[in-house]
Amino acid sequence: MVSRLRTAGCVFAEDEAALLISMARTPDELDAMVERRAAGLPLEQVLGWAEFCGQRIVVEPGVFVPRRRTEFLVQQAVLLLRDSPGTMARPGAVVVDLCCGAGAIAAALAAAVPEAEVHAVDLDPAAVRCARRNVPGRVYQGDLYQPLPARLRGRVGILAANVPYVPTGEIGFLPPEARAHEPLVALDGGPDGLDVLRRVAVGAPEWLVPGGHLLIETSERQVPAASAAFAASGLTPRVATADELNATVVIGTLGPAEAS
Repeated sequence: MVSRLRTAGCVFAEDEAALLISMARTPDELDAMVERRAAGLPLEQVLGWAEFCGQRIVVEPGVFVPRRRTEFLVQQAVLLLRDSPGTMARPGAVVVDLCCGAGAIAAALAAAVPEAEVHAVDLDPAAVRCARRNVPGRVYQGDLYQPLPARLRGRVGILAANVPYVPTGEIGFLPPEARAHEPLVALDGGPDGLDVLRRVAVGAPEWLVPGGHLLIETSERQVPAASAAFAASGLTPRVATADELNATVVIGTLGPAEAS
């Protein structure tokens, strides 16, 4: 089994074999799982789950696989929920996860801040189906803010969005696992990779509570343009990075409401 996986290009063949053995219920099922993995299906889609922030997130074939680097966005959101006066973790504090995919961010935030009211949104039906198994909150299918209930306007303390941010011209350079087995809508961010980011930033002030925060993962080279998009939408941007995870998060804060 290890030899088959290594021949297929699996760098951590021994570890993968151990995981597959632990999940298979019969020898035939194990053989089928190894065959799917050797054919290029992402390990997480073969197993049916991905580990994220200490949880097992259900991941079906064809659904975006949550990345370890996105755990940094969750860490930043938890710090803001716990420490920021404008978004203190109190019963009813509202968290929204846009472009949620399988719901990894929403599930992790719900576990870390159980007193928060968590909502998640994705356009892809398969992703929504997974998210509804992972997220202990409301999950909506639709385009960004469109399916959110109107009662959330002006009440969201944390708006997290792991938007697609790969430039269209660079999709071909992604690993074959991603290109062939993850939805293009979860990867392709348009000509400069920031099309969806700009749409999220433009809509954020309508939904955020004064002092609330928008957090979006991006690449280091996209930071200047992403920060400019936040600022143009009325958010005060700052950048947080984690070298060990190769993670970059732009955080935009909505200023307090002006006195009338």
